[in-house]
Amino acid sequence: MRAATLADRGVIEVRDYPEPEPEPGHVLVAMHYASICGSDLHVIFDGFHDETRLGLPGYPGHEGTGTVIDPGGTGLAAGTPVLTVPFGRQGGCFAAVQSVPEAQLVPLPAGGDLRRLLLAQQLGTTVYAMKKFLPADREAPEIAVVVGAGSAGLFFLQQLKARGATVIITDLDAERLATARRFGADVTVHGPEDSVAEATLDHTGGRGAPLVIEAAGGIEARALAVASAAHGATLGAFGYPDRPGAEPFDVDGAFRRALTVAFSNNTQGEPGLASFRTAVELITDGVIEVDHCLQAMYDLEDAAEAVATARDHGRGAAKIGLVLPAAG
Repeated sequence: MRAATLADRGVIEVRDYPEPEPEPGHVLVAMHYASICGSDLHVIFDGFHDETRLGLPGYPGHEGTGTVIDPGGTGLAAGTPVLTVPFGRQGGCFAAVQSVPEAQLVPLPAGGDLRRLLLAQQLGTTVYAMKKFLPADREAPEIAVVVGAGSAGLFFLQQLKARGATVIITDLDAERLATARRFGADVTVHGPEDSVAEATLDHTGGRGAPLVIEAAGGIEARALAVASAAHGATLGAFGYPDRPGAEPFDVDGAFRRALTVAFSNNTQGEPGLASFRTAVELITDGVIEVDHCLQAMYDLEDAAEAVATARDHGRGAAKIGLVLPAAG
């Protein structure tokens, strides 16, 4: 089979591999589609990789859809369409065939569009995060800020608008902000020329926003999130760290504003993979739009170019994906 792999730090190669044999409790999945997560870029370029997994087929991809070809003695039938959600550091989605623990699979509706349902992985992580940032039993704030209008930021935007919030969103890319306006963003801020913190203070009479979600990652994005927050606000920290270990954070600003900072991680460990299942329903029912994340799909053989595009802020695209052999 063919598979892309992280051969060395910053180096993606496509190679020939033998098809895997399913381990006990694992299922063989013929992969149709995969997408590149921001965390994949940090694994590839920023030192978050696992040295023992360099060169393994499909590593580090962890967002994918496919069909079961060998149930491996599990309860799934051959031909079942599935969303594959392996833990991020165990991912192998950039491969023609992947061996996945049964516990990390979400069965998909028969006849569902595996290309669109691919986005249930990323959407599911934001659904999970919203349970921390704005629980369902809590009234939505009048104003919320989202830092970053990539796939995650635009999913947060749609969920916040559905809850009735006025949303201010910022990004470095004008095309992404145009998509945000189409989804109902009330104020869009094109950084770094314009400051979302200044725009938020202007819009709130100097108070700041009671909910700020940092969905871009990076030191600068987290600083903007703190500066945009009102006293007593919740700061939802979704973006990935820049590098392993310690990095700067505006503790003084967060302290002075008495912020509650909530980090979100490990959606794959949620009992029953509940948020991923909810995401499948939201896409199937047309509640959340995902087609804007499917405009930049690369063939598996072009995986290195796809990763380079994703690292270059998507070159305007909200998400970068791969078309794998089983998709035809």
